[in-house]
Amino acid sequence: MPEPRSADLKALKALANPLRQRILELLAASGPATSTTLAERLGVTSGGTSYNLRVLAENGFVEELPERARGRERWWRAVPNDVRLPAAHERDDPAAAAIGELHRLWLAGDTDLYERFERERPRLGEWADAIPYSRGAITVTLDELGDFFEAYLALLRRYQRPDGETPEGARRVETRMLAFPSPAGEEAAQD
Repeated sequence: MPEPRSADLKALKALANPLRQRILELLAASGPATSTTLAERLGVTSGGTSYNLRVLAENGFVEELPERARGRERWWRAVPNDVRLPAAHERDDPAAAAIGELHRLWLAGDTDLYERFERERPRLGEWADAIPYSRGAITVTLDELGDFFEAYLALLRRYQRPDGETPEGARRVETRMLAFPSPAGEEAAQD
């Protein structure tokens, strides 16, 4: 896994675009593709996907695979990233707006993805019940919450492996973690 990097405004704006999010999701889930293939799957023009792939590449989120190119055909893949968003107190208005849009896109995408899972669940065989789900709460300091998040990322990395090292019978499993302070604030910590 790459070293963590802080997202600057240019990277935030690159990510906070619905089509670019869909491109990244497809590349991550399905592997390398051409702009034409992506355009067909997304129902947009190949010019639109080409432009957005270049924007993502300029910001280090995708890269071209020259070894797969044939003629004018260009292949792209998602680049593993550990992008960290700036803390709220470090954001100017444009960054805050981009992060707000990015969070909205991610949450909407996650909701859509889960709804697709539920629709396809009857056809998933033994994987239909493979849905570990947990809701809970922890009482931590701000530093401990940071440690908790890093431990979660370390656990994810433990199970992320290159395609060539994927065991037989394995499949992609979407994982999400969301943690936020209770809106009740300080009083909740005291109860």
